[in-house]
Formats: sequence, structure tokens, C-alpha cells
Amino acid sequence: MSDTPDGDNLDGDTPDGDNPDGDNLDGDDPRFETRAIHAGQEPDPETGALMTPIHANSTYEQDGPGDHRGYEYSRTGNPTRTDLEANLASLESGSHARCFSSGMGAINTVLNLLSAGDHVVAGDDVYGGTHRILTQVYDEYDVDTTFVDTTDHDAVRDAVREETALVWVETPTNPLMNVNDIGALADVAHANDALCAVDNTFATPYLQRPLEHGADIVCQSLTKYLGGHSDTIGGALIVDDEGLDERLGFYQNSVGATPGPFDAFLVLRGTKTLPVRMDRHCENAMALAEWLESHDDVDRVYYPGLESHPDHGLAAEQMDGFGGMLSFEFDGTLDQASTVVSETEVFTLAESLGGVESLIEQPAAMTHAAIPREERLAAGLTDGLIRVSVGIEHVDDMKADLQAAFDAALE
Repeated sequence: MSDTPDGDNLDGDTPDGDNPDGDNLDGDDPRFETRAIHAGQEPDPETGALMTPIHANSTYEQDGPGDHRGYEYSRTGNPTRTDLEANLASLESGSHARCFSSGMGAINTVLNLLSAGDHVVAGDDVYGGTHRILTQVYDEYDVDTTFVDTTDHDAVRDAVREETALVWVETPTNPLMNVNDIGALADVAHANDALCAVDNTFATPYLQRPLEHGADIVCQSLTKYLGGHSDTIGGALIVDDEGLDERLGFYQNSVGATPGPFDAFLVLRGTKTLPVRMDRHCENAMALAEWLESHDDVDRVYYPGLESHPDHGLAAEQMDGFGGMLSFEFDGTLDQASTVVSETEVFTLAESLGGVESLIEQPAAMTHAAIPREERLAAGLTDGLIRVSVGIEHVDDMKADLQAAFDAALE
């Protein structure tokens, strides 16, 4: 971080906040699994406490008027949050990170960079909350958005205007699991002096690091895989440019959508186990996708790990694994598809994703209900589409659960 010191040092000596790896990891280039546990964190020098403390403070003692030890007010900076931000910057191959009270708080902060008259190009199957803030909030501020198929690079180029300031990318997309070529879309954005921001929530930095492919900003919903236990809400933005980080930091502080120290602590706990959890999510999702693809009651499965997926080759090249999210079309009526998501027991009918437990939902009625039906259908988001967040339970129990739900829907 450029504005605050590492959270383990409040005695006046400010370490290099731009180093995301933490003092004990300098120069060793440790692997992801090691950085997930250690980056940005050291045992407390006074007590030896291994875990980053929860600094439940709103304000901090100053040594004199304006003479503080790196922290003055917890909206501006908190030591627990600083450690999390350093950890996330390291995992995403960035130099700076900023944390927020939700993923939408992070997305809003990217949009704060825009001015009236600016234009955004975004995917036509983006997360419903992203669609809503672009069309129902920033449209009121004279920021126009064109939604296109971002896997069609010619369509993206055609959508770009002189006033285009941002190309917003999801990959894999939510919920159709389309895989976008980050490098190609970044090139399109940069050719027009626009920023390229990538929502990396589905993949996580364990499987994909957009900054390495040319993106300017990475957005994460910390609520999902990085937290990993469905018990906290948060968001983050990661960059590799000090000037851009300072602009984001200004809005982070000025708007004030920052997480509390307990939420930051929970996400730090989550990142430590991210690699082992993602390995299990990926393993289970692949097995479940293959089972669904061969099932007589399923019309189509959307999962980039399947060779039948149109973007499988790109996913294999750009990602280190295929993730724990998949969607499928149930071969039945809308009511029958609704019965499927209502009759499961291992899978919980709920929004959100990325926790250790398996979740199931119907995007048309839930996560993407904010998108007008005509637009949803045109983008392939049918009423019968079912989205699954594959957890880390035993995959045979997941298959049995879905089979029982299919049987209940078709009886």
C-alpha cells in the first residue's frame, strides 16, 4: 500500500508498503501456496502472536498534532486491513491493493474514475449487480454503457468510441462460464487509451492473474472464494501502478466503503487455505460437469474444463485450473427447473458462491433478475438455466442429491 505501513509495525519505523510479499519473504520469490499464508504478515514483534490481530479501533493516538505512526482513522487505514491488502496484492501479482466493504463497493470505486460523458464497454452476460449499477446508477450520471459479447473481439472494437474510458471484463463470466481473452481485450482498451478492468472473482488469483495478461485493474469479491466460508462480505481492487492506486485510494477514503477489521481478519484466514480449497473445488466441478454432460435430463453444461466448451483451449492456456462454478440447462419446463433447485439437500438454494458448501440457484429469478428478460434471453440466460457453486463435499453425494432433485421434478 502506498498510504499505510505494514500492520505489524506501529512503532514509528514505516516499512516499504509497496512490497506485497512482507519483509520475511523478500527476494525469495516464494510460490503461491506459501505467499497465501505468509504474504503481508509476520508474527507480532511484541507478543509473538502468529495471526494478524483484529485491530478494533476507530482512531489512533498521535505523538503530536499531525504526527501519527501511520494510522490516524480506520476509514483511512487499519492495520488488519493493511495486512490483507498486502496479501492480496501479492497473490494477484500486483503492487497495490485496496479493500472495500463489498464487491459492489469495489466496482463502484472503479466507476468513480469515470466522468460524465464517458463510455463503458461491458460483456452482455455480466453479473446482475454490475449491470444494475451501470444502467440504473451511472447512466443517471451520463455514463453510457454498451453491452456486447466480449468473446467477439470485432464486436468489442466496433463498440469502442472516442469517449470509451473503460472496458469491463468478467472471465469466466457469470453464469454462462464464457472465457474472455484478457490480453486481447486489454489491447483493445489500451488502443483507445481506456482502462481494462477484470472481475476475477470466479477464477481467483490461484487460477488466473489478469495483471499478468495486461489488465489495469483486478476486481475481487472477497465474499466468495477468497473468504471461502460464507461468513463475510468484502471486495478488493488490485493494480500494479502507483498513480492508479492513489486515485483508487482517494475514492476508497472519500466514499468510505471500507471493511471493518473483523471482516479483513476473516478474509486473511480464508486466503491461507485458498489453494487447497480451490484444488478440491476444481476436482469436484470437473467430475460433476462430466456427469451432467452425460445425463439424459440435461440439455447442456457450461464448464470451461469440458472439451466441448467453446473456450476450453483459451481457458487451458490462460488459467491454471477451471474453477468451481458451472451452469446447466435442465431438460424440462421452467417450473420443473424451479423444482430441481428447491428439492436439493446437499446443495443449498441460495445466492452467492465460493464457500466450502455447495449452492444452487436459478439466475433468471435470483442473481440476474435485475436484467430485463429480453436482454437476458438474448444473452443466453434462459429461464431454465441453473447455476451451481460446487463445494468441497464428496462429489458422489452431490450427484445423488441432484439425481433425487431431477427425479422429483420429473415425477
